[in-house]
Amino acid sequence: MSEQINQHAATADFEFDALRQAANYRRALIAESAPYLGGKVIEIGAGIGQMTELLEKIPAVTMLQSVEPDARFSSQFKANRPESPLIRGTIADVPGTDWNGLVSINVLEHIEHDQAELAAYARMLGEKQGLLVLFVPARPELYGLIDKDFGHFRRYTKAELRKKLTQAGFTVEHMRYYNIVGYFAWWLNFCLLKQRNFNQASVRLFDRLIFPVVHALETHICPPPFGQSLLVVARAGRSRLS
Repeated sequence: MSEQINQHAATADFEFDALRQAANYRRALIAESAPYLGGKVIEIGAGIGQMTELLEKIPAVTMLQSVEPDARFSSQFKANRPESPLIRGTIADVPGTDWNGLVSINVLEHIEHDQAELAAYARMLGEKQGLLVLFVPARPELYGLIDKDFGHFRRYTKAELRKKLTQAGFTVEHMRYYNIVGYFAWWLNFCLLKQRNFNQASVRLFDRLIFPVVHALETHICPPPFGQSLLVVARAGRSRLS
């Protein structure tokens, strides 16, 4: 067990390093999430705070409560962002049920009992029919050794995720695949070639030259028929649009 934990910690380190290189990717994801976030918002699985700094800049967000269960990551978070509220724990440790929004970016796949986790999110948001912004790895055929190293239990299909959200008490308002070029890059590197870490230079090149074009096409021209990830917006309880 300790070897597994150490392996997950090591892979998380180079995942954080890769995310640090992907500045355009981080900004685009938060910019796409921003219209759905306002008031009191929970950030689940804050890691070392790489997304936190962008979430805190969303004008409509009046309070951001970050949550991170890992002790080492929590320590790094506090060192990086000493003024940002952080709970070391899980959704069960967050007080109140009057939250307006909840953000979960690349977290749900790490949780074995994801249905129960989604139900907990719905309870936290139910009082105000708040919005969940959820970002997860997509397409089970892409599951590779690196997913296992990261501690991923699964990659999601649209149908699976919609069903689990509905059963948890959410109404899905928006769902789309994200990053079609990343789908092929992931398949090549981590499924076919079975690599088990990121190439920092490749991540930086993709983020600066390829991703901005791909994202613009996906956002403004045509949503992709499949992709590396899924971006979902779901409302706790009955949708106000229905």
